[in-house]
Amino acid sequence: MPKNGNLLIVDDNKAIRTTLELLLPVYFERVLTIATPNRIPEMLRNNPDLDVVLLDMNFHAGINTGNEGLFWLREIKKLRPNLSVVLFTAYADIALAVAAIKEGATDFIEKPWNNEKLVVTLQNAVTITRNNQKIKNLKEAQEYPNMYWGESEPMRQLKRIVEKAAPTDANILIIGENGTGKEMLAQEIHKLSTRKEEWLITVDMGSVTETLFESELFGHAKGAFTDAKTERAGKFEIAGGGTLFLDEIGNLPLHLQAKLLTALQSRKIVRVGENTPRDIDIRLIVATNRDLERMVDAGAFREDLYYRINTIVLHLPPLRERGEDLNALAQLFLSKYAKKYGKPCHTFTSAALKKLHAHSWPGNIRELQHTVEKAVIMSDTPHISADDLLISKTGTIKNNATSKTVSLDEMERDLIHKTLILCEGNMSEVAEKLGVTRQTLYNKLKKYNL
Repeated sequence: MPKNGNLLIVDDNKAIRTTLELLLPVYFERVLTIATPNRIPEMLRNNPDLDVVLLDMNFHAGINTGNEGLFWLREIKKLRPNLSVVLFTAYADIALAVAAIKEGATDFIEKPWNNEKLVVTLQNAVTITRNNQKIKNLKEAQEYPNMYWGESEPMRQLKRIVEKAAPTDANILIIGENGTGKEMLAQEIHKLSTRKEEWLITVDMGSVTETLFESELFGHAKGAFTDAKTERAGKFEIAGGGTLFLDEIGNLPLHLQAKLLTALQSRKIVRVGENTPRDIDIRLIVATNRDLERMVDAGAFREDLYYRINTIVLHLPPLRERGEDLNALAQLFLSKYAKKYGKPCHTFTSAALKKLHAHSWPGNIRELQHTVEKAVIMSDTPHISADDLLISKTGTIKNNATSKTVSLDEMERDLIHKTLILCEGNMSEVAEKLGVTRQTLYNKLKKYNL
């Protein structure tokens, strides 16, 4: 029988932990043990692939009420509602068992235990957790904002390609400016794929530090480095059976590109601090706002990695090339935020629409979304007027053919600079408004010397 499932055993009895460490690895992929429940939150954070917690009910000598076990059961359910918890006690108590089930426990095992019954109970708990996760993933997929394709010809062409490519396992490269909706497109591809019941795991490559790259993507063994207090699965393993989305792939340094390429070519990863390769089963989607072909020519991006990730290339058009889609997107955001803030706004005035179309939207859909949200907040009338739209002059379309052409980098720099002023230097607020991570924001500040 193949091994299946990852367990965490929480028991203060060393003899019991040792016995289970010998028994259970025969049946399960991974068995972790800890002596104190105080480490449970840390273990759940560092091991998102756990399927079952086998939890002792009592941790202090002379106390056999089971209250400690019930307390930690509740804490586990707060942190991981879908995780199965099997309670372990030396004191048979039907009333306690009923109370534990009502609190969310999956099952109840008495000490001393029957090995066969214990293994079957834990295997059933693994199945329950994984079924719960599939249901959760399906619900989340249904709750994802649907991709708005619109009626513009570039988006029609894109949709036709996506509908053909999504059901396959082909690697996909999404290219588009900041704010065009690359992550939403990745979600849409995952929803249309044969892996839709499994996880879509997103990694912002711009925010992963070089020192933690291997640990983050490939995982690490306990003691592999100073802060590695427990073993941890990486994003490749967590995404097993599902989709791994690597955003901002163009920010990855050359020496780390080589490590990523090795994993993709071999379909295996090795955790930091280990020597044994582990098979991976992921569908890869990557995205960037950079010109990877130019980076390849300049020696800044590996050519072999480029061809590995771009089986299918999807060009996500900027908002300024989507014509009348702008009106529909603005209306979608208007309806969303009018409902959120309880405002009476329902439509845009003709002057407001004209003002929207006079802007080139360097921040694309994300900038439009924030602009409409601010307008809804400021307006108390049924119609959004031109004055309600607080649009920066940067990106305004000029009819004068002799006007100076502004590069995308200049527009991005100006947008970041204005947002810094607006948020009075609050980096968290700036990152939120721009729709990027703090690490990405810091990278941009360094790039533009802000």
